Amino acid sequence: MQPDTRRQKLAKALVIAVWMVFLGGPVVDLWSADQRPLATSGGALGLAAFIATYAALIFRHTRSPLPSGRVHALLAVMFALALTLSLTMGDPWLVLFVYFAVASGAVLPGPRAVASLGLTVVALAAIGTRFGTSSLWGHWTSLLVPVLLGGFALMSARKMVLTLRELREARATVARLAANEERLRLARDLHDLLGHSLSLITLKSELAGRMLPARAEQAAEQVADIERVSRQALVDVREAVSGYRRPTLAVELAGARTALVAAGIRADVPSTPPEEARTAPEQEAALAWALREAVTNVVRHSGADRCAVSLAAQADDTVCLTVTDNGAGPSGLADGSGLAGLRERLALADGHLDTAAGVRGGFTLRATVPAGSVT
Repeated sequence: MQPDTRRQKLAKALVIAVWMVFLGGPVVDLWSADQRPLATSGGALGLAAFIATYAALIFRHTRSPLPSGRVHALLAVMFALALTLSLTMGDPWLVLFVYFAVASGAVLPGPRAVASLGLTVVALAAIGTRFGTSSLWGHWTSLLVPVLLGGFALMSARKMVLTLRELREARATVARLAANEERLRLARDLHDLLGHSLSLITLKSELAGRMLPARAEQAAEQVADIERVSRQALVDVREAVSGYRRPTLAVELAGARTALVAAGIRADVPSTPPEEARTAPEQEAALAWALREAVTNVVRHSGADRCAVSLAAQADDTVCLTVTDNGAGPSGLADGSGLAGLRERLALADGHLDTAAGVRGGFTLRATVPAGSVT
């Protein structure tokens, strides 16, 4: 998956660099006294080319996919370098096959990755046993097992990354479809609200124009009707817009979780409102505003590192929203404008607000509204 931020890119580069530690064997072998200067130079150039090819596949391809032909060409170069260096330089260079297996699992689809791993095992077994003249046991645990584990682990990671990418694209598609559906609903509602009223205003305006100046009194009646219809249309539009602007608990719960996690606060927030805690739209909007205000206060003022949100139906036929944190607790001062406005909003929905210190410190906010049927 493509890193989105500089921090993610640095983390990915660090993970790749850490695995380069296992190339210590070939590097030590290059500086040993057993190697001739020509062999040392050739081995160093080959190792540098191998590392560059490996980095291009693991870092570049996973960030922005390369063409299939180029991927296969780079893998072929890696395999040729691993084969040549291990044959000419000695056993410490067999570790290059582990990196080839990891690269194959990371960039190839399932069947091709399995075939590449099989080729790697065969080549490693052949070279490690000097084509059957020595035992394979010494290389089994040190090389063959890492080849298989690394290859299959990267195959699973690649599949997971592709699945997450498809899930992200599906979510974006659903969001676009939801936005389009909402626009269509808004257009349909505005047409239903204003179509009749505007047509009536147009007809009455034409009628009043024909009545003037001969029948001024009747024209005045038509103008009065135009004013009445236009005022009613304005009321209908305001009611419709207020319905679109009304917050919902499902949206506010998701927003609360995102805000708390972004602030580094451990969030214990339900994903959706429980069925038994369903309320009428007016009461739900009041609880949603209470949740938004409470989470905003936790993030800005509490200094907490944990926040819990619960929503439950009570025995007295009410629904209670509780937001608790382990921060600094109440300041002892009167409610600020946010909580004061929240009390007024809940009162309009026949609810009430309670605030107090938490049982184990911190701050607790409870917003309670009647449990009405969903309209």
